Amino acid sequence: MAFGRRRQAEEPAKEPANEPQTAGEETGADAPAADGEAPEKAEAPAAGGPWDSEDEHPELQRLDFGSLQVPVAPGLGFQVNFEATQVDDEGNPLDGRPVAVLVQYEESAMQLQAFAAPKRSGIWDDIRRDTANDIQEDAGGQTQEHEGPFGPELLAMVPAALTEEVLAEMPQEMREQIPAEFIEQGWAPQVIRFIGVDGPRWFLQAVVQGAAIEDEEQWQVLEDVFRNVVVVRGESPMPPRELLELQIPKEFSEAAEDGEEENVETFDPFERGPEITEVR
Repeated sequence: MAFGRRRQAEEPAKEPANEPQTAGEETGADAPAADGEAPEKAEAPAAGGPWDSEDEHPELQRLDFGSLQVPVAPGLGFQVNFEATQVDDEGNPLDGRPVAVLVQYEESAMQLQAFAAPKRSGIWDDIRRDTANDIQEDAGGQTQEHEGPFGPELLAMVPAALTEEVLAEMPQEMREQIPAEFIEQGWAPQVIRFIGVDGPRWFLQAVVQGAAIEDEEQWQVLEDVFRNVVVVRGESPMPPRELLELQIPKEFSEAAEDGEEENVETFDPFERGPEITEVR
């Protein structure tokens, strides 16, 4: 792929810890406007969605992840990503909380996260700039902005490690497609697409990887999912960029009762049996 040819936790686009909030401190998310000033509203989501739960939206079958209601369709798989909240003396996770929803389709994946945002403005411009700086300075990657179906996007190319452990976990057919020079040098360029939408007091981010970067058919499936996500912001005051709470859908719990393992994080509503994987 020629870079830039196509359009494309606790802080958006990366996984830093939450920013601390002093008790009683007013944040940009819920601080009152200055005297005599009418609060400015954040830009509405792109026409046709994503949707705010308080607005009229299409009635579709969706999985309820709490702050995110994600539409389902044939061929889609869903996985919940966890962040450790407790670890043992050796650093192994003992408990965790859900921090992202991963939508899988064929050779493509899209990670969804929703965050609190200020009443008076959106945060995608700042997040996009911060993400580009992190990728360029910390990961040694390249970034480029362009317009997509939901407004400004960020396309990034970062070096991905190809260690013996990584290669051993790959399906044989995937490993055979990797050029020999990439295996010899121990890394390969990975293209990642960052999409963001500012809603009323929330920000929704999608991180797309895999074949959908170039495969238009696979991208259209993921685009339809993103466009029909419903965000449930809630009324609780929250500082900007704080992750909106996620929960495990009841369908996952029902799948766990029928599965062979206790921890179910992947669910395909259009297959008889769930795909069972470990929660990490």
